Amino acid sequence: MIEKIDITNPKIAEEVLSVQIPSYKVEAELINFYDIPPLRDSVSTLQQCGETFYGCYLDGELSGVISIKVEKGLIDIHRLMVHPQHFRQGIAKRLLAFIERVGEGNETLIVSTGSRNAPAIYFYEKNGFIKTGETKVMDGLSITSFEKKKTRYR
Repeated sequence: MIEKIDITNPKIAEEVLSVQIPSYKVEAELINFYDIPPLRDSVSTLQQCGETFYGCYLDGELSGVISIKVEKGLIDIHRLMVHPQHFRQGIAKRLLAFIERVGEGNETLIVSTGSRNAPAIYFYEKNGFIKTGETKVMDGLSITSFEKKKTRYR
């Protein structure tokens, strides 16, 4: 079940961190860079981030999360994470499809990931995203950006 979650609730922010930290540790290992911002988050920084969060619950347990900001026809995906215990179960795909359906009036989705995060890059390309650029953040760290025009649902 996917539902909107209230990130300002400290208990829910803690739950999100319990998914975010292990998930982003996997990304940090993949890109060989361990100072990525999601690993520095706290309950307080999540509560103040200004993103809208949706959680995927399996048997009452938060197993995946997506967060977005919406502005001027764009859905900017800030976080898409699945707890490593739930990898390869279709949770990320379900969360992405959910955002595409509920983001009425917003025609374009954008997202970025570490350029060396091959599983994420494959995932976004497989789900219709087109690479729009690569930005060197610092030596050894680049971010790849993607865009997808939304499919219209009837």
